[in-house]
Amino acid sequence: MKYFVVCFLGMMMLLCGPVFGQDTLFRFAMVSDTHIGSETAKEDLERTIRDINAQPDVAFVMFSGDITEFGSDEELQLAKSIISELNKPWYIVPGNHDAKWSESGCNTFRTVFGAETFSFQYKGYWFLGTSCGPNMRMGPGQIPRENIVWLEQQLQQQPDKKMPIIFVNHYPQDSSLNNWYEVLDRMKDRNLKAIICGHGHANHKYNFEGIPGIMCRSNLRAKAAIGGYNLVSMVHDSLVFNERRPEQATLPAWHAVALHTDEAPQWMPNPPRPRFDMNKTFPQVHEKWSLQEQGDIGSGVAIVKDKVIYTNTNGDIKAVTLKAGKPVWQFTAKGKIYATPLVQGSNVIVPCTDGNVYCLDARNGQLRWQQATQKAIVSSAALFRNTAIIAGSDGHCRAWDINSGQQLWDFDSVRNFVETKPLIYNNKVYFGSWGNDLYALDAATGHRSWTWNNGASNRMFSPAACWPAACSNKLFIVAPDQYMTALDANTGQQLYRHRDTANRVRESMGLSPDSNRLYAKTMQGAVIAFNTHSADQEVIWKSPVALGYEICPSPINEYRDVVYVPTQSGVVYALSAKDGSLKWMHKFSNCLVNTVQPVNEKTLIATAADGKVVCLEL
Repeated sequence: MKYFVVCFLGMMMLLCGPVFGQDTLFRFAMVSDTHIGSETAKEDLERTIRDINAQPDVAFVMFSGDITEFGSDEELQLAKSIISELNKPWYIVPGNHDAKWSESGCNTFRTVFGAETFSFQYKGYWFLGTSCGPNMRMGPGQIPRENIVWLEQQLQQQPDKKMPIIFVNHYPQDSSLNNWYEVLDRMKDRNLKAIICGHGHANHKYNFEGIPGIMCRSNLRAKAAIGGYNLVSMVHDSLVFNERRPEQATLPAWHAVALHTDEAPQWMPNPPRPRFDMNKTFPQVHEKWSLQEQGDIGSGVAIVKDKVIYTNTNGDIKAVTLKAGKPVWQFTAKGKIYATPLVQGSNVIVPCTDGNVYCLDARNGQLRWQQATQKAIVSSAALFRNTAIIAGSDGHCRAWDINSGQQLWDFDSVRNFVETKPLIYNNKVYFGSWGNDLYALDAATGHRSWTWNNGASNRMFSPAACWPAACSNKLFIVAPDQYMTALDANTGQQLYRHRDTANRVRESMGLSPDSNRLYAKTMQGAVIAFNTHSADQEVIWKSPVALGYEICPSPINEYRDVVYVPTQSGVVYALSAKDGSLKWMHKFSNCLVNTVQPVNEKTLIATAADGKVVCLEL
């Protein structure tokens, strides 16, 4: 009977228009997808802020991600300056646009806004919000591991399990997030009443395993005259959503959620969860050891004799034993790290988003030297003789003598930031940036040899995440524009450039040890081997193995005639280098796999974006 009454009231609200009655407990504004940096975003957000300020009954404001278009420091500062004009409390979390293309490696959001999570209580309700990536790596959404740890801590500190919770994230809490279940499972013994998100740019109703879900529209105007946001009212134990056209009108309520605050949530029984059944098909592959970090991992590993060295987004550089994964040493920097460690002799070189390049002793983790740059570094170092070459987010590519830490040269004309690991080939260093450019520099002097531009007007099509490959004086790249491009490595002259809609290559590729084959992964989930010696693009084989939809940018490795393919769903595939046939596959996570590092024919090390490190053994 109670359910019927609440639903009836909610329906009446939908029919009767905006809710502004004395029985309203409180009202807040829900703003999403402001995308500062896009064409009308600044004006649209300024209008919304003025409109909210003019409404004294709005208690607070929540922003549910994609605050900026490209996650740049400039865009974040501009967004903060506009939002700071609010005359009431506000709370904010980042979305994938703030995290994927962040020149600061997702540090500036925390610096500018104070945090990437929020937790507050208002009139008996608890509001929790977490960040949502993917952080720096293209793929399905993923709540960062450190945010999951933060959420656990928040729940542990609140003993009242009956307190009604409203959770806010940029993504819907479903399989569009690789780790959607991480939040939902932690809330099973809590009074979770509603989940509010953005991302889809339109008002939409959801059901997340029995919990009401509400997607709120983008603040952008799109093709309309003005943008909009949602006014949310707590009325009769219900959340009522009205779209607001700023400085014009409040539209009739489009949705009402019955909260039943005194009743336990009606969770879906036996909800779907990631399955690991495929591992039973290949029992010869097993996990010799595994580790779970408290932060994300956005990089591969380095193997030094009997140690595995890796990094995480809590700023840790760690070494564990290759045999058992036992801790050996740890060094902690002051920013998130996305770099794969570079090892030369007993030196470990790690660039960091705190703007420093660190050189550690591989034996004990002691700091040998560090050098500061002007901005964060989200790329990895490349080795040229005794030199570490590193491109950053400050428009510079620099070379340091590894033994002394002395800077040897500085190329200061990079457009936008660099994410890739530069390639050293024929005494040149090659790398792309998020400014649509690909650079070739003299590795000994840093002098520019040539620059190639893909001609795209949108910088999100840049060849910036791909690790370039080269052989026979040809340089190969694949990029988000879905073109396979071959350039003359000496001159930058374009040899061929193809976009095959049936095989949409994107950012993930690798070269065979004998340089005869270039491997690339397609968005449709195929792995293709190309002939590197052909004058035009020529397919040698297309693997019969279907990976499923794939946009993971992780490089592909071949070792002893086995091709190791990382995926966005936590699976490592091992294919025959001869014909692409499946040798085995193993799933150890549900998140993006970084580079897979073979130790020998029987052992390999892999990391996943959710902070997992695993040693697989055949």
